[in-house]
Amino acid sequence: MKAATLFAVTIALGLGATTPLHGQDVRIFNTVKEKLDRGGQVVGGTIDTADPDIYCAVANAGFDFMWIEMQHSPLTYSEVADMIWACRDAPAIPFIRIPTATEGDIQKAVDIGALGIIVPMVDAIEEIQDAVTYAHYPPMGKRSQGGGQYGALWGRDYRAAANENVMVVAMIEQPSGVDIIDQVANLEGVDVVFVASSDLGSFTGRRQGDPQYEALVTRVKDTTLAAGRAVGGPLGWMTSREGYSFFQGPSAQALIRTGGRVTLEEADPCRYLPAGTAPVPGEDPCEQ
Repeated sequence: MKAATLFAVTIALGLGATTPLHGQDVRIFNTVKEKLDRGGQVVGGTIDTADPDIYCAVANAGFDFMWIEMQHSPLTYSEVADMIWACRDAPAIPFIRIPTATEGDIQKAVDIGALGIIVPMVDAIEEIQDAVTYAHYPPMGKRSQGGGQYGALWGRDYRAAANENVMVVAMIEQPSGVDIIDQVANLEGVDVVFVASSDLGSFTGRRQGDPQYEALVTRVKDTTLAAGRAVGGPLGWMTSREGYSFFQGPSAQALIRTGGRVTLEEADPCRYLPAGTAPVPGEDPCEQ
């Protein structure tokens, strides 16, 4: 079957796209990778609670991926495995921000079905090299074949297609990370370089708009784009800065607060307005 025909069939069946590898078509089921390769933008909802119902609510809310927070949360791999499995048909692809770039953390993350490994605090090239190595099967890496639910989640051809679907995101949070950005952005196997804006400000003592801060951010962005990788940042940068395509969205707690407020305002437009203020110009003011 020709590649074009196979692509059309897989899309029609909902099986994902395909990409040629060594003369063979490899199925692409990571829709985040697919969208970025087409030049699109992706947004992830952040989750740090073990409740599968909350996970599923966010995973079905319209986000492209789930930013599962294991660096700054007490989540265990067993809990995250249950969350991913509970919402295995959700459109949002599971990405895990691992605690550290160790073989154990990365192996567990991909075994439970993560298609994205977010590596925090990259300030030594060895850290991101290790992440790429342990996230990929040979010949690209040194990931071993073990147990896990990845096959049940992504299909019987997972082993053959995993290296083309698992993504590695390098987070730059310190000036020392900016110092090695050329090596990080040009490392084979790195898909996204993420500018951690708040931590970069924390480590430098500079705020957005400060020339020294902006020089660091610009260097990361320009170097990453020149290397052909996607650049990530906070969701607030989606419309305020050019060149970014991978964004971390709000936490589940923030989404619940926002949803609650919107629901209450729709039910009572005057709920949060001072007495006598018109919610819409020309309407009767709220009751005194």
